[in-house]
Amino acid sequence: MKKILIVSGGGRPNGNTAQLVNAFMNGTKDAGHKTELLSLHKWKVNGCLGCNLCRYGKPCIQKDDFNAIVPKIKEADLIVFASPLYFWTLSSKIKAFIERFYCIAEEDDNPPLGRYEKYPVHDCALLMTSADNYFWTFEQAVSYYQFAIVNYIGFHDKGMVLAGGCGDTNGKPQIEKTDYLEQAYLFGKTIYKEK
Repeated sequence: MKKILIVSGGGRPNGNTAQLVNAFMNGTKDAGHKTELLSLHKWKVNGCLGCNLCRYGKPCIQKDDFNAIVPKIKEADLIVFASPLYFWTLSSKIKAFIERFYCIAEEDDNPPLGRYEKYPVHDCALLMTSADNYFWTFEQAVSYYQFAIVNYIGFHDKGMVLAGGCGDTNGKPQIEKTDYLEQAYLFGKTIYKEK
C-alpha cells in the first residue's frame, strides 16, 4: 500500500479536472492505496515571497496553510498534481504550491544536475484537462512539470493523463464524452502494479 497525495488546483467542484481526479482516486483506492485529496480551493497557499527566511530547517513565515501541509508532503510516496490548463500551463494555485517547496529544501554540499539543494524525493504524476486538443495544447505545462518537479526538485515521474478536448470553457464539463475517465481510473489502479 502506498500513500498518495493528490493536490488539485482545479477551478470547478464538479468540472472536468474534478472528475478526472475522482476517476484516478477510485483506481488508487481499488488497488488498495491510501489516497488523500488536497483541494487548493479549500487550503490557502500563497506563492513564495523569495525572502529566504525559511532556509534550511525553518518553516515558511507566511501565515497560510502550507506549513500544515508539509507533513502530508513528506509522508506521501506519490504526489499527483492535478490542474486544468490555464493560459497554456498549470493553474496559479498549483504553481504557488510548487513554489513553496522552497521552504522544505535542505542544504546539499554535493548537488546533482545543477541543483544547489535537495528536496524530499517522491514519485509524481500529472493529471490535466483542457477544452482544446491541439498537438501542442499541453506542451508548456508538461515542460514546466518536467523541468521544475522532475529535473530540478528530483521527483520520479510515474506518468500523466492529459485530457484534451473536454468541452468549451463556457459550457458544461464534457469529459464524460471522452475515454479519459477510464484512462485515469486505470492509471490510478496500475500506477504501482508490479511488472
